Amino acid sequence: MVAVTQRLFFDCDTGIDDSVALIYLLARADVEIVGIASTAGNVPVDVVTANNLAWLGLCGRGDIPVHQGSPTPLVADLMTTEDTHGPLGIGYAELPAVTLAAAPGDAADAWIEASRRYEGELVGLVTGPLTSLAEAIRRDATLPTRLRRLVVMGGAFHAHGNTTPVAEWNVAVDPEAAAEVFEAFGTGVAPDPIVCPLDLTEAIALTPDHVVRLAGVAGSHPVECPDPADERGLRSVSDNDLIRDLVDALRFYFEFHADHDEGYIAHLHDPFAAMVALSPDIVATVPARIGVELTGTLTRGMTVADERGMTGPANARIAVATDVDAVFDDLLDRIGTFARTWAAR
Repeated sequence: MVAVTQRLFFDCDTGIDDSVALIYLLARADVEIVGIASTAGNVPVDVVTANNLAWLGLCGRGDIPVHQGSPTPLVADLMTTEDTHGPLGIGYAELPAVTLAAAPGDAADAWIEASRRYEGELVGLVTGPLTSLAEAIRRDATLPTRLRRLVVMGGAFHAHGNTTPVAEWNVAVDPEAAAEVFEAFGTGVAPDPIVCPLDLTEAIALTPDHVVRLAGVAGSHPVECPDPADERGLRSVSDNDLIRDLVDALRFYFEFHADHDEGYIAHLHDPFAAMVALSPDIVATVPARIGVELTGTLTRGMTVADERGMTGPANARIAVATDVDAVFDDLLDRIGTFARTWAAR
């Protein structure tokens, strides 16, 4: 039996790449997911919650509590992105009907409770807007001091935004929450979060060849290779239910990126952040003080990195480099092995 080496609280807005991140985390036998916060973002919060419960149900992990967060950001109206992730946030995948129920208590209180129960050892991972974590810190300002590590997927510093010319999606949905979370760090008594921005996560580009490799590791048949010439919305016929659902989700993501002239690829922002949360040594980082623009007419949601200490001490470490090939080797091997084991149940 593999000993649990890390306890992790996962905050997400599931989402295609959040889904892949969740499957990766479930595939890690050395990780205990102590709770999941469903935060509104890619899709409304009730859909996020249903997606998390559906994936857990499919994978036989009803033991993991899923807590629903606020239906809206702290200040702004909620914007969602079904054009990127599909009407239900999981592309073309059709998951089994949800049979699990959300856990009592909201996402913010779940953050607080997990940080107290696992003080000094809890790894926090946020791959959606920072609404739930910001609300938790409003209720308990000492929460950051109890974390072992916090990893956030968000921001764009020396790259274009993907929501506005300067703003990345997770921050753009709730800039006030992002600003409050970053301001809660840099005190010297809490570990500075590792931030995985678009600058780096857009290099984690899944291709159809990666899907072929994944099916091979899983022992899935037939081995399918999505192609831009395929009929739009073509569904997988894999004999492995988990691989079939992942391929159907990823095909939608391939088509979205192709529609926006980025190639027939899928940016796996969130699985990469999950990997960093568990193995921070896979990235090189630079310290910076991160601020979030809240009032600019054209720049609201922009993340600004002060890497020279001009505005105060660092409150984050920005991930700037990684071995992309090694990332995919680990990601495909773990998920593929998990799917193969899952099919043999």
